[in-house]
Amino acid sequence: MSYEVAGNTGELSVKQGSGGGVRLGGDARNQWNLGFNDEVPIDLRVQMGAGESDLDLDSLALTGLTLEMGAGRTTVDLTGDYKQDFDASIQGGVGQATVLLPSEVGVRARAQGGLGKINAEGLQREGDSYVNDAYGSSDVTLDVDVQGGVGEINLKVV
Repeated sequence: MSYEVAGNTGELSVKQGSGGGVRLGGDARNQWNLGFNDEVPIDLRVQMGAGESDLDLDSLALTGLTLEMGAGRTTVDLTGDYKQDFDASIQGGVGQATVLLPSEVGVRARAQGGLGKINAEGLQREGDSYVNDAYGSSDVTLDVDVQGGVGEINLKVV
């Protein structure tokens, strides 16, 4: 783990090694629980390896999100009551990605699957995008760009 400050921006880096070598028997498990101040603006960049992850980001003051998934199952909760527009970019890996979206904040989602299926629950097709009912009428817009890998992308308004 490292933390560096340049000007008025801090950068936190949390990494875990690949754990090289071969292990026979037993279950290897790495579990992380990271918490952030929900009042400090954050441009979050996450690069994940293989496994299962739940990113509960609904209380954060997000100014941007870049997520690169590995293999496995990922759920990203973006259902917060955001105070400013921001862009979210999600690059799919191999497996299933579920993105929970807000109903009260305008959402425009562009989803392109690699080899897999795209489900858009609570969204309407508008050109090459999906939008929720609040899109165009709310003060804040969340632009989500999802690039699928191999597997399933689930966009769900809750």
